[in-house]
Amino acid sequence: MSSTPSVRIRAFVALGANIGEPVKHLRAAVEDLSTLPDTCVVARSSLYRSAPVGLVDQPDFINAVVAVDTGLAPLALLHALLAIEARHGRVRSIPNAPRTLDLDLLLHGDSRLNGLELTLPHPRMHQRAFVLLPLLEIAPDVLLPGLGAAQDYLSAVTDQAITRSEPL
Repeated sequence: MSSTPSVRIRAFVALGANIGEPVKHLRAAVEDLSTLPDTCVVARSSLYRSAPVGLVDQPDFINAVVAVDTGLAPLALLHALLAIEARHGRVRSIPNAPRTLDLDLLLHGDSRLNGLELTLPHPRMHQRAFVLLPLLEIAPDVLLPGLGAAQDYLSAVTDQAITRSEPL
């Protein structure tokens, strides 16, 4: 009896960290993503340093974006991301607090969701340089469902301080 391979969808995940060893946490998270069922990491951006949003009395963030091809449904992928965060010591206290690891599901194919647990596309991704620049590095022609081309939002984030550094 043969099994039919599942259809894989291209999804994009934003990674961020600013306490502990951020680069180590981001690289380990990419390895964790590659072990998810029916999921393959297909692209990874460079690392980017950015100033924190909200609570500014904290270290700068290290950010990146990875592309995965996955057979997981959006909520299943979200739950897997939350489990990876927890394994890396993520504590959810207050919004925009320092963190060892933050994984945000940005896009899951052309899915548009507005649920209690998950909104797709990620509701603020087009407003943040630390998401747009690494996303466009690995997917320059990506479209944001309901919003249009991601590159069309670059001019709105040029005032946000961000520096590209080494490969993820």
